Amino acid sequence: MSPHTAPASYSDARHPYSPVREAAGLVFVSGQLGVADGEIVPGGIEAETRQAFDNLDRALAAVGLDRSDIVKIVVYLTSLADRLPMDEVYLEALAEPLPARTCFAVGELPFGARIELDVTAAARATRGGVG
Repeated sequence: MSPHTAPASYSDARHPYSPVREAAGLVFVSGQLGVADGEIVPGGIEAETRQAFDNLDRALAAVGLDRSDIVKIVVYLTSLADRLPMDEVYLEALAEPLPARTCFAVGELPFGARIELDVTAAARATRGGVG
């Protein structure tokens, strides 16, 4: 494979980043795709979203956190047509108060993914929301 050729699958790719970093009391989790066994899971946006949250759980657990510690999520979708079905899974995955969120469409995600979750968490996340 040439250095300018994208790998065909997640498991074949180099991942030149830290999965989780802690700084200034915050935890930054690198983008989570709906990947299992080195491949994007089949089944559409709902399946990918569930798997991305499962992968997020493992990343958070590695630093002693869980979904309740999430303070901000950026959701990248390849199509805003996927927003409503993604939101159904998202609302099942997270408890109130929901984290702050940004959601937008991008031209393309790695490995043909339809969703990527970018998360910031805090060990002492404030459990209340404003607004």
